[in-house]
Amino acid sequence: MDYSSINLRYSQLAKTNCCLSCGGAINYSKVKTGEVCVDLGSGRGTDVLRMAEQAGENGFAYGIDISDGMLATARENALKFGVNNVKFIRCELEKLDLPTYTADLVVSNCTINHATDKVAVWNEIYRILKKGGRFVVSDIYATAPVPDEYRNDPVAVSECWAGSVTREEYLKTLSEAGFRTITILEESKPYPKGQVEVCSFTIAGEKPKEKRLIEVRNGSFPN
Repeated sequence: MDYSSINLRYSQLAKTNCCLSCGGAINYSKVKTGEVCVDLGSGRGTDVLRMAEQAGENGFAYGIDISDGMLATARENALKFGVNNVKFIRCELEKLDLPTYTADLVVSNCTINHATDKVAVWNEIYRILKKGGRFVVSDIYATAPVPDEYRNDPVAVSECWAGSVTREEYLKTLSEAGFRTITILEESKPYPKGQVEVCSFTIAGEKPKEKRLIEVRNGSFPN
């Protein structure tokens, strides 16, 4: 998708004190010493610095963002607080600039709804996670399909609602990416946002350590 409007909007907000998140995925992340963590839509880098501290000197934290202004602020904050085990990367969610099997943990707050190709995003999350790695994601979903007229409206997309999908479609995408067990940690009641009604939720899941078999009538095959 064209991220130019999102880049402009969030670069303008990089130096403000406004809250840009719809959830607290970091509060459920339970970072362990030595882990490698990734924050998708890392903004000013607050959660990345927090994860880096929790992971310790043998761990590492990556921040992924598309906003030049947010990335600049995040790097300034890392220098200011003397956090060295971090790296901030500019790339799109659909094509993460990280090697396969990089992360023990992926977190994200109200960012994936921006992506047009959410299947690609979740495939990328699955790819960069180590076997047995986990994700904790806060995001929104729409209570009904968003009208097509808003889907490609750059302003509506940047306002975190035009890109939302239904709960059913959201969870189906995770399943198709390879995640087998999804836990809903918290979920709000519906509320109006833009021209639609949405819910906020925080979900967690784990990349299987081994391939699982699906039983079929004439045998089985690896999933």
